[in-house]
Amino acid sequence: MPSLFKLAPAVRHSETSVSASERFTRALVELTRTVWHPSCTFDTAIGAICVSAAGALKVERVSIWHYDADARLLRCLHAYDATMDQHTPADQLESLSLEGDDYMAALGDVRTFEVDEINAESRGVDSHSALQDYLQRHRIQSLLDAPAFLDGALQGAICHESIDRVRAWSSEEITFAASMGDYVAMAYEIACRRRAESEIEHLRLHDPVTGLPNRDYMIELVRQRLASQGRYEHVAAVVHVQVDAYGGVSWTTGAPTLDDVMGRIAAELRRLERISVDLARVREQGFSFLLSRIANERSAIELAERAVSLLGAMRWNHDEIDPCAYAGVAFAEVGSAIDAQVLLHRAEEAAETASEGDKFGCAVFDPLHHATLVEGLRYERALRDAFDAGRFEVHYQPEFDAHDRTWVAAEALLRWRDGDRLVPAFEFIGVVESSGLMLPVGRWVLQKACLDAVGWPRTAQGLAPAIRVNVSARQFDEEGLIDDVTAALTASGLAPERLCLELTETTLMRNIDHAITVLRQLHVIGVQVAIDDFGTGYASLVYLKRLPIDVLKIDRSFVEGIPGAVADTAIVKAVVGLAGSLGIDLVAEGVERLEQQEALQAINVRRMQGWLYGKAMDNDSLCSLFAGSMETIAAGQS
Repeated sequence: MPSLFKLAPAVRHSETSVSASERFTRALVELTRTVWHPSCTFDTAIGAICVSAAGALKVERVSIWHYDADARLLRCLHAYDATMDQHTPADQLESLSLEGDDYMAALGDVRTFEVDEINAESRGVDSHSALQDYLQRHRIQSLLDAPAFLDGALQGAICHESIDRVRAWSSEEITFAASMGDYVAMAYEIACRRRAESEIEHLRLHDPVTGLPNRDYMIELVRQRLASQGRYEHVAAVVHVQVDAYGGVSWTTGAPTLDDVMGRIAAELRRLERISVDLARVREQGFSFLLSRIANERSAIELAERAVSLLGAMRWNHDEIDPCAYAGVAFAEVGSAIDAQVLLHRAEEAAETASEGDKFGCAVFDPLHHATLVEGLRYERALRDAFDAGRFEVHYQPEFDAHDRTWVAAEALLRWRDGDRLVPAFEFIGVVESSGLMLPVGRWVLQKACLDAVGWPRTAQGLAPAIRVNVSARQFDEEGLIDDVTAALTASGLAPERLCLELTETTLMRNIDHAITVLRQLHVIGVQVAIDDFGTGYASLVYLKRLPIDVLKIDRSFVEGIPGAVADTAIVKAVVGLAGSLGIDLVAEGVERLEQQEALQAINVRRMQGWLYGKAMDNDSLCSLFAGSMETIAAGQS
C-alpha cells in the first residue's frame, strides 16, 4: 500500500440510519435504468454514474479514470464537482503518469481502495509525485476508489473524493462504491458490445476492399430517397458504372489483383462524391452513384460522362490492366411506386446497353426498350416452363412422291401447346435460339422424331418413310451433334438411312470446311442431309459440288408462281437439271394446288410437300391418315 496514505482503522462505524441504505438502493435502481437504456451512450453513462455516486455518498467530487496499461497512464474520462454541480470540460480533463507506482498494482488486487485520511506531509516518495500533486491540487483529504474490470482486465477506476474534510468510510459506503465500480465496468461492456455491433453492421453494409457502402446500403439509400417528399427536387437518379478491369485480357501472375484494381478505381470515383451524391460498390466490378438532389436530368448524365472519363484517363503500369468502363443512367420520380432495386437494375441495364458501343460509353435507360425486354424475358420464361412441363410437341408434314403416288417422308415441325392454341415454331423459334434453349430443344425433337418414325406404317410398295429433322446453326456448330444423332438412333432403333437432317444454305456456307467435315461424318453413320429452302441463301454452285448432299428442297417462294410465272418455272427447271447431274434428290415445298403439282411433274419434279397433301399433324393423326396407301390421298386430289 502506498506510504502516501494513512490507512483507516480496522473497525469502522457504519451508518445506523436506514436512509443511507435507501439512498444507495434508489441510486442503483436509477442507474440501472439509465445505463441500460438503448439511447444511453458511454459518455452519458459515466456522467450519470458520477452524479449519482456523488449524491448517494455525499462527496464533493467524483471522477472516472481509464487505465492505459501500455503507457502506464490514468486518463480522466469524466469529473464532477457536486458543490458547484459542474462537469469538467473535456479539454480540461487530466492524465496521471504512474510509471513505477504501486497504486495501480494495489488497485488491481482489491474490491475497493479506501483511505480515510491522506497524510499530506508524505511528499518524499518520488514515485508518487504525480499522485501527490493531484491530491494536493484538488485538496482531497479522503478517497474511496473502486476498480472497474472487464473480462478480468483492469479498465480503470471510479474515485469518490472528499474535499477539505476527512471521511471515515462506512461498510455500506464501501459496498456502494464497489457497486459503482461495477457500473463503470457495465458501461464499458455495453460500449464494447455496441461498438462490436456497430462494426458488424458496418461490415454488413460496406465493401471490405474499398470501404464504400455495398449494394444493400445503396438500396436503402435509394428507397429513402424515393420515399421522401422533396419540396423542390422531384427526380432521383442512379448512375451505374460497370467496369471490365482486365479489358478481356487474361490475368497473369504478378499483375495487380482485382481488389487492387477496384481499390484504385473506387478512389478515383470518390472524387465525384458531393453532399448530394452517394457512391457504393454494388457489384464485384460495378459502382453506383445516387443523386439525391439534381437540378435537371442533364446533371446526372454529366456525372456519368465524368465518371467514365476519369476511368479512361487512368494509367496502369501493367499490360494486363486495360479497363473498360460503361455508365448507365436511370431516373425515377420521387414518391413514385417504383422499387429501389428496380431503379438500380435499370441503371445497370443502361450500362449494359452502353457496353455495346464505345470502350468508355454512356447510355440512359430507355423505358420502351425495357418494356420490350421485360416482355421478352416473360416470353422466354414461359417457353422454358412449357418445355420443362412437356408442352412442346412434334408434328409432321408429309412428303409425297407424285410419280409413284405414295408417301415417302415427313418433316418434323416443332409446336408449342399454349393453352388452347397450338403455336407454330416460326413465332417463337427466335426466342428459343437466343435464350440458350436451342440445344436441349433440338436434341429432344431429334429423339422424339426418331422414336415416332419407328412406328410409322410402310408405303404400298413396302418402303419405310424417311423422317426429316431440321438442325439449327447452333446445333450444327456444336461438337456434340454427331453424338446426339447416334444416341437418338440407338435409343429409337431407327435405321440411319431413314433419318435426314435438314440444314439451311446459310448454316453450311458460314464455315465450308467445318460443314464438309460434319456432313462426311453423318454419311459414315448412314444419315442423309438435305439443304432446306434452297435458293434463298447464297450457296455457291462450286461449293455445292463439294458438299456431300442427298436432297435439295426448293423453297416455296419459287413454287407459288408456278405454272404462271415463267421466271420461277425456269429457275426450277435449272435446279432440276443441277440436281440430276449431281445425283441429288429434289423436293418442292409449298405445293398447295393441283395445277402446281402437274406443272412440277411436267418438269420432272417427283417429290412434293405442302398443304395439298396435308398440313402438319400430330403423330397419331399421321399414322391414321397413312395407315392404308398414299394412292387414296392422291386419288382424292385428281
